[in-house]
Amino acid sequence: MSEKAAASALQLKADVLVIGGGPAGTWAAITAASGGAKVVLADKGYCGSSGATAPSGTGVWYVKPEEKLREEAKQSRFALGGQLAENGWMDRVLDRTYANMNKLGEWGYPFPLDDGGNPYKRGLQGPEYMRLMRRLVQKAGVKILDHSPALELLADEHGVGGAAGVRTQAGGTWSVQAGAVVIATGGCAFLSRALGCNVLTGDGYLLAAEAGAELSGMEFSNAYAISPTFSSVTKTAYYKYASFYYEDGSVVEGAGSQRGRSIIARNLQAGRQVYARLDQAPEDLRPLLRVGQTNFFLPFDRMGLDPFTDKFPVTLRLEGTVRGTGGIHITDETCATKVPGLYAAGDAATRQLICGGFTGGGSHNAAWAMSSGSFAGEGAAAYALKLGSHSADRKLVGLSTAPIASEGQSAGNSAKSAAATQEAVRAVQAEVQPYSINLFRTEKGLNESIGRLDGIWSELKGRSVARTAEGVKAREAAAMTATARWMYHTAIARTETRGMHKREDFPTQDEGQHYRLISGGLDDVYVKKESVTKEAVTS
Repeated sequence: MSEKAAASALQLKADVLVIGGGPAGTWAAITAASGGAKVVLADKGYCGSSGATAPSGTGVWYVKPEEKLREEAKQSRFALGGQLAENGWMDRVLDRTYANMNKLGEWGYPFPLDDGGNPYKRGLQGPEYMRLMRRLVQKAGVKILDHSPALELLADEHGVGGAAGVRTQAGGTWSVQAGAVVIATGGCAFLSRALGCNVLTGDGYLLAAEAGAELSGMEFSNAYAISPTFSSVTKTAYYKYASFYYEDGSVVEGAGSQRGRSIIARNLQAGRQVYARLDQAPEDLRPLLRVGQTNFFLPFDRMGLDPFTDKFPVTLRLEGTVRGTGGIHITDETCATKVPGLYAAGDAATRQLICGGFTGGGSHNAAWAMSSGSFAGEGAAAYALKLGSHSADRKLVGLSTAPIASEGQSAGNSAKSAAATQEAVRAVQAEVQPYSINLFRTEKGLNESIGRLDGIWSELKGRSVARTAEGVKAREAAAMTATARWMYHTAIARTETRGMHKREDFPTQDEGQHYRLISGGLDDVYVKKESVTKEAVTS
């Protein structure tokens, strides 16, 4: 390493390293620090303003601990998700979410008051929420590395022991040696321009898989959100108040926000523009909807449209695993993976445990982020503190499948490398964005796509990656490619329609396939079954 490179290389030691600074990452960091751990949090963007939660509002699965209310809450998506959720996990998440939302109130979150003068805790405004979480992370003594994406995990024969990456604004590189690592990098939206999703490219999935971790439910990763054609805001919950029309004003029969998105997709696929109007929203509710999701209405205001009275054109924007339920497979109640020292939380982890195979939307995902973040923070801190001084003696090596250039060295022609990365990204998007491949799935279409994705992966894995911002883009392309391959291999293995996974050639749900699919591998992707207890959730 040159003297210049050495001077710009930040090297730290901690008990716990959290990768990702959204809700899950910040809850993990705060919880680990409260357990006595020394914590570093590395965020790809700016902790507090990047990611899907920060720019907009979200509902929260906040339910009072009353048996009838809790049972109704669990039932709400149980059947929609193909009965793959688990009572025990739903109970744990509901309990922890209830406690954490109450904590937020104690810590100063400005909950609005309902008609009875009581705090309304079933929603959060992203900007206020994440600003508060950043302050709480700092107050807990956590060191934050902003604009510091991870390029690879570090490990030895005993498991994961840190990570290394680049500092895209400060310049130089960083590495953290830690007793345990929490991956809270969010899901993968394949750079589809959905609001807040520009940093969500599946990075954590690739990092975990390179360490030997597995994924779960990746067939449930084809979430498409309704969005105006002129906006990046994807708040599908508001479209439960919508009627859908053709250009001539006739109704699109069967179209809807929950069960009718496929009908919208088929029309768009056939070249017929679909329009929406939120004309089912009661008059007295409309001002509250504006307050609840301010960002939703900004594009309409700029266009001079009133979405409650004016028709507007809509599209379906791919949100992949951000609104899907697939992610890193967790093996116990601490959100540990099968790899010692490695934990996962939030959208980076599978949400099948509480949602099954149907989207967690905003409310369930928000509850999962704060609860799984807390579970993972507790688990990682306990694991790291148990290691004690032994963690300082470890000889760690990088796990990246692509060769990463030494610090201070170039990975080749930068302009040529950037062009190749962009070409790879476009090629992956061409496989995951079309409804004909990803939403309306067939064995033939999936197999043909896998063949093309395998070719992209073979090209990317051999390219040297620079320790620069351009190197980060190259790793994003690899992560998106790997994510798509896990998605489609599991989609082929599930020969039925269940949850959001729709097979045109197997259009019904098969009770003989009431199991989860676990996937893994990089060059050679494998899929295996995991049994699921038949739950008896009743309304």
